[in-house]
Amino acid sequence: MQKNVEVLPDGKALTDRSLALILEKIPGAIQQRGQFTIALSGGNTPKPLYEAIAAQELPWEQIHVFWGDERYVPPQHPDSNQKMAREAWLDRVNIPAANIHPMPTAPADPATAAKIHETELREFFNVSGEEFPVLDVILLGIGDDGHTASLFPHTDALQVGASKTSAGEVPLVVVGNKDGQPRLTFTAPLINHARCVIFIVAGANKQPALAQIFAANGDPLTYPARLIQPEGELWWLLDRSAGENLISH
Repeated sequence: MQKNVEVLPDGKALTDRSLALILEKIPGAIQQRGQFTIALSGGNTPKPLYEAIAAQELPWEQIHVFWGDERYVPPQHPDSNQKMAREAWLDRVNIPAANIHPMPTAPADPATAAKIHETELREFFNVSGEEFPVLDVILLGIGDDGHTASLFPHTDALQVGASKTSAGEVPLVVVGNKDGQPRLTFTAPLINHARCVIFIVAGANKQPALAQIFAANGDPLTYPARLIQPEGELWWLLDRSAGENLISH
């Protein structure tokens, strides 16, 4: 794992650096594999980034968009991560509809939806058995409780790395839980197979969680972002208010 930590002066610099890093990855991915795959995060922090991406001239027909997690609400719901990304980015560009791969939230049972999306991922990336899809970039944030995606402290979704199905498969998508509200989420093992994981973090309220996440020793069940140790690159992009108290890593 190649770990990189950068503290940026402000929100604009955070957006600019995130954009530059993503744009860096697109040509090589398309040259090598014919497509670029990215999984998005929700929340307010990445919205300016999505708006910035929408302003670029990119080979949209070769870019495929996924989500690392989703609240279990209809796509038109104000809390939907998909809705935010569509309004800020995807509805503004000529990306083919077939290149957008949202997590399904229509089934009555979230666990059924998780299995449906896992099947979609395996089929898109043409992997089966114990193989993992490998996304080019996964964007993540953290909460002030140290969660990332919808991997919340001391929830069942954190246990999947230790368990396999009878077929030897580690789950790719599971049901997360936040105060009794179900969500769909990529599992830590799936995230850790990405070529590049980028955390984008803003706000002084994240300082206590970051101190625990960056500590030499800590409990990943209490601070789930510690579970993210990708095989590829790991980037932590922090604005000054979030990262000013971190010593150099």
